[in-house]
Amino acid sequence: MRVAILGAGAIAYGNAALMCQNGHDVILWSPSGRRTAAIATGAPLHSSGAVSGSYHPRIATSCADALAEAEAVVIAVPGYGHRFIIESAAPHVRDDQVIVFSSHLSFAALYLNQLLGERGIAVPIATLATTVTTGRQTSLDTVYVGAIRALLDVAVIPKESTARGIEVCRTLFGDRFQQQTGLLAISLSNLNPQNHLAIALCNLTRMELGEKWGQNENITPAVARFIEALDLERLAIAHAFGLNVRTVQEHFRLSNDVPLGTLHEMVQHRMQRPGPFGPTSLDSRYVTEDMPFGLAPTISIAHIAGVKVPLHESGLCLMSALYGRDFAAENDILPSLGRLTREMLAELG
Repeated sequence: MRVAILGAGAIAYGNAALMCQNGHDVILWSPSGRRTAAIATGAPLHSSGAVSGSYHPRIATSCADALAEAEAVVIAVPGYGHRFIIESAAPHVRDDQVIVFSSHLSFAALYLNQLLGERGIAVPIATLATTVTTGRQTSLDTVYVGAIRALLDVAVIPKESTARGIEVCRTLFGDRFQQQTGLLAISLSNLNPQNHLAIALCNLTRMELGEKWGQNENITPAVARFIEALDLERLAIAHAFGLNVRTVQEHFRLSNDVPLGTLHEMVQHRMQRPGPFGPTSLDSRYVTEDMPFGLAPTISIAHIAGVKVPLHESGLCLMSALYGRDFAAENDILPSLGRLTREMLAELG
């Protein structure tokens, strides 16, 4: 399948390596062009870890070029890049394409669907609760893929296009997708915001000082309890809408292939294998993406549902104070959607 990947970070590169390995014709587009400069001149994309090999994805010089022949389009940028990517891609999307958000944040698919609707275009938009691959980009032409997740939740809009959207996801990434009820369930199935809040907040000085530190080793019993308490707030929001989403323990088992238990017990099992390392800078997606585009929308959904989430709220306030930024105000997707009501969210499912 001819597939365009919009983005050129660790997730985009990991996806590109996996899809090249699966025999697909991949073209990458980096908005700045800086990250793909080496590959554009002929250097292979080197991948190690869960995907090992050297690959030759094509490089597009513009978003229009990337989408011109693509059958599928994968949006693989942090949440703070979603609006730019959506507005760059929307004028060029054709009605025979399928769009995949890896992963989906802040109801961004609704904004894309809105822009496409203004053109009279309707395409399947598949939204993933988390990324297919994990890892880190180690140079401009090298990526380490930490894992390929065994099972991911996916929802498609419009809902009548669900079969087509999931079919394309399986074609690109393999048979690892489970249908969720809708965008709201997908939003509440992304555990990165709550988990990264606890991990980053409790290890912030390590990040600020640039220390090299093992992430799992520093999910101590106290940090694990914090994550589990945040998880109870998330599950309460889902329950208020009658939704069934996985617990943090169930998610950790699927992502890391360890037996169920308390989160700290599960982390101890995961520590028998190497990695991952924690962020070594305050400029980390754990905060700059997950606070405004993950935690803030979750808090908004909780307010609409009438569910109290004091840990989410205080966490967002603390991170904003520590960074000297108003992370809630940095979300540039939610304001474009207008006023969301409980009825609208319930309909999204």
